[in-house]
Amino acid sequence: MSAVNDTKSNSAELLLTRIPGMEDIHLWISIPFYLIYVISIVGNSVILFIIKTDPSLQEPMYIFLSMLAVTDLGLSVTTMPTILGIFLFKSREISLDACFAQLFFINSLSYIQSSVLLLMAFDRFVAICNPLRYASILTLPKIVKMGLVCALRAVALIFPLPFLLKRFQYCRANVLSHSYCVNREVMNLACSDITVNSTYILSIALLTVGLDSLLICLSYVMILRTVLSITSHMESLRVLNTCVVHLCAVFLFHTPVLGLPVKHRFGNSSSHSLQIFLGYVYLLVPPLMNPIVYSVKSKHLHVKIIRVFFK
Repeated sequence: MSAVNDTKSNSAELLLTRIPGMEDIHLWISIPFYLIYVISIVGNSVILFIIKTDPSLQEPMYIFLSMLAVTDLGLSVTTMPTILGIFLFKSREISLDACFAQLFFINSLSYIQSSVLLLMAFDRFVAICNPLRYASILTLPKIVKMGLVCALRAVALIFPLPFLLKRFQYCRANVLSHSYCVNREVMNLACSDITVNSTYILSIALLTVGLDSLLICLSYVMILRTVLSITSHMESLRVLNTCVVHLCAVFLFHTPVLGLPVKHRFGNSSSHSLQIFLGYVYLLVPPLMNPIVYSVKSKHLHVKIIRVFFK
């Protein structure tokens, strides 16, 4: 049996897939992917540079934003070179070890990003519900410790995943339907029982994204209670406006995260093109849109960016 259709060694290669049915325009499709990559890298790098060099931005909200920018950069660097290589150079092959490494970084960075969004929700909760103690609660050492705990939690939970995948023998068709490695697809290539892996991935997803989502909702319930107690309508709107940017980031992250399980659960009955589209949205949209949203909605940051480019 050919290597394309059968692989029985853990040193074998997998074949990634471009967008089917659009082979004639794959070169043109690579242009928006390239622009997304450049904008993501430049946008997040500029935000990191401004926050690091401007003392007036050394505040908890902007420190958390810099953490979010780091995860966005990591996701772009981890996935976009592979995607561009497929569209520009038809480089579809990826070794199992490289695929496992890509899965590790994608999952780790995604879970870290989920935790950072939770920290940003906590920042808004303290700022609105307990403003007098804001400076004493969110000190720089505490922020650094919270960031390290979030990173260590994600890495510790994902670290066993490559080893759980590596123990399998892969004997089924080695063609993936995405331009990057996806947990479920890689597991489905194994000719062994994948119940343990599926249960583990579901468990860590609930312990990270699921728990973080629940705590974010709880934070905003408390925030709404505080805002509704404010008698002045204009003041209530002003307070809520400080949460708009964070809510946009939460929406950009959780919409594709919730869409992917639906895609895999009902993949046989839904459009294959829709499945691929959701897969790209999951990885490409948050790193692209987060710096744009924060640059536009955060007036202080917006002014600093303009000064950098038009000094």
